Amino acid sequence: MEIDPSATATVDEVLTTTRAVRRRLDLERDVDEEIILDCIDVAEQAPTGGNQGSRRWLIVRDAELKQRLADLYRDVIGHRMIEARDRLAGTGDPRERAMLSSAHLAEHLGEVPVIVIPVILGRHDGSGRPGLFDSVIQSGWSFCLALRARGLGTAWTTAGLAKAPEIKDLLGIPDDVTEIAMFPVAWTVGTDFQPARRHPAREIAYFNGYARTYERGPSDPVCMADGPGTVAETDIRADPAVVWARVTDINLPAEFSEEFVGAEWQDGHDSPALGARFVGRNTHPGRGDWEVPCFVNVFEEQSAFGWCTSDIDNPGARWRFELEPIVGGTRLRFRCILGPGPSGLDHIIASRPDLETRIIDRRMAEHRANMQRVVAGVKAAAEQA
Repeated sequence: MEIDPSATATVDEVLTTTRAVRRRLDLERDVDEEIILDCIDVAEQAPTGGNQGSRRWLIVRDAELKQRLADLYRDVIGHRMIEARDRLAGTGDPRERAMLSSAHLAEHLGEVPVIVIPVILGRHDGSGRPGLFDSVIQSGWSFCLALRARGLGTAWTTAGLAKAPEIKDLLGIPDDVTEIAMFPVAWTVGTDFQPARRHPAREIAYFNGYARTYERGPSDPVCMADGPGTVAETDIRADPAVVWARVTDINLPAEFSEEFVGAEWQDGHDSPALGARFVGRNTHPGRGDWEVPCFVNVFEEQSAFGWCTSDIDNPGARWRFELEPIVGGTRLRFRCILGPGPSGLDHIIASRPDLETRIIDRRMAEHRANMQRVVAGVKAAAEQA
């Protein structure tokens, strides 16, 4: 069955542009009750465990109640957000923009036209097993989407629910009912929200096992033409600049990998730069020792450093370090993709084409094990710097 793009365009737009709206909530324009009820009607169509309608929705419009909810929210986290905003202002810290937005909501939560609190009948047993929440989370998100489709916005907040006893007392919520989220609802100032920057699905979707990626397909059975790959990643308590200095040292992985022995820059190069060439030395119990020419094909300062092997136009493999600023440090991803050009693996596959999938899986498992050792080593070195 063919997918009709026109039938999915509107839905996809809503799904990809529903943002957490804080600074662009219109605090002056009233929100009609019927709009809120329409959005709840939409949200109630979300799937629920056992097909039991156990969700309930509190719509808070009273100015005094909203202000008391806002006070509780500030007591839990709002004051810290405001302090963080003031401390990070102008520093370029990756948290600066988020704290600016969060602090704004903390300061103005009581002024939004409506606060909506979805709850569910029952209490979670704390076992960690699925159950209560998987009958309400999807409904809460549907509510956010329904608002977006109508030109309104909200932000999914939960920190204030740490004051659950006070909220229950304030709103008369029974003890055997669980508060799920608190949604400040308002018309948005403009509707021109854009998709956020996210990793492409091909980079974070794993097939039939963790960290198994493919540029295409995969076929059944898996083959080299699928562009098999793998990834290792870790969060590091260090600034991107510190991590960057480690990953751009082409010999550092040799300290941790059981296969990569070392590298030497070529053609007068002594540091990484786009187009620079180096020779990597490797060893393997079943393949012996070998060297491979490598070409730097990705160089984005403190963001991405990558190289390809054998031929820059038709590489045998592509390797890349990627750095992402996160709260408290840096997320490091180390990626590898085989092909599309020839490599030593092709000779092994040619000798046993019936085992191609198994050969690829075994080789990727070896790569990932070494890559995990490398990112763990980078983490230890960067955090000790």
